[in-house]
Amino acid sequence: MSEKPTREFLELLTKRLADEGKLIEAGWVGLRLAAIPLDAPEIQIREMRNAFMAGAQHLFSSIINMLDADTEPTAADMKRMDLIDAELKLFAKEVQGRAHKAGHA
Repeated sequence: MSEKPTREFLELLTKRLADEGKLIEAGWVGLRLAAIPLDAPEIQIREMRNAFMAGAQHLFSSIINMLDADTEPTAADMKRMDLIDAELKLFAKEVQGRAHKAGHA
């Protein structure tokens, strides 16, 4: 059985990954810090990472596919991006509320 990471290690890892241009992986580590107990079983961590990465892949491919063909963002592109931003901000607020209630914040 491998040693469980500390909160401090995961916080440093998040910063390092972001600095290396691995923003999605850094986001995963941030979610792990906010929502997954440090002593969670490996299968839970692996499956939650798979779900997180699948969601990120879906969002990225959706953004790429929905953009209008023009070289500059159109008003419709910006509206779509605003809707995605609002949706993700609402989700982040929900997660923060659950973490606070559970004593993880």
